[in-house]
Amino acid sequence: MASPEQAVALEGRLRGCRNVLTLGVRPNFGDYTAAEADRIRQAETIYYPSALYAHLFAAMGKRTFPSWHSYTFAQDKIRQSALFTLLGISHPRTRVFYGKRQMGTLFDYFQFPFVGKIPRGSARGRGVWLIRNPQELTDYTRHTRIAYIQEFMPIDRDIRVVVIGGEVVHAYWRIATQGEFCSNLAMGGTIGRDPVPEAATCLARHVATACRWDDVGIDICIHQGRCYVLEGNMKYGLEGFAHAGIDYTQLMERRIGHGTL
Repeated sequence: MASPEQAVALEGRLRGCRNVLTLGVRPNFGDYTAAEADRIRQAETIYYPSALYAHLFAAMGKRTFPSWHSYTFAQDKIRQSALFTLLGISHPRTRVFYGKRQMGTLFDYFQFPFVGKIPRGSARGRGVWLIRNPQELTDYTRHTRIAYIQEFMPIDRDIRVVVIGGEVVHAYWRIATQGEFCSNLAMGGTIGRDPVPEAATCLARHVATACRWDDVGIDICIHQGRCYVLEGNMKYGLEGFAHAGIDYTQLMERRIGHGTL
């Protein structure tokens, strides 16, 4: 039986938390029972409201965690890059090309090798190409009508910094398999044990605050002694927590119980 003291969540991220009632994401609000709908309306905060409901709750003035800003930028590299540029956040040189006419100007800005990414909807290292020649460029453009092109930085690792509620809760290196381009764990990358530079964690905290992302995994690389923000991941995996012996469910349970989220 649900306790009136339990926080309310929709998505299943907090399903293991004892102090959270997870109701699930229903495609129509009318699909919730009268009691569930009442809990949602009365809750001070809705946790993990989903992209479907986050903006609706924001419109009615109800607080959510994560904020609707986080959902607005989730899995949208184009919006993220534009925001990084607007805020003056260090980010690899990036340009978006729409259609064949704009693609005709690509080599005015980039020379091989460079990186091509699927700009929307891709995650966990999928949808990323290292483009070294015309054939690889052709292969990439077969997968997207919008070319998201980024300068290539010859690195074999990057840093994932998880920022929750403005606090860095975990940070670790991700190392690419020898001969591979991506360091994402889902693509075969491994977790490194070396300490993460404070400059990277400070940058990640700044980015999360400036972008108003209150639950995000910030990916950062270090090239020629400078930190660059690659992207923000709002649907980050939990493998890094498990590897470090951090119980993510207990972490969130404590923070919600203490009222810090």
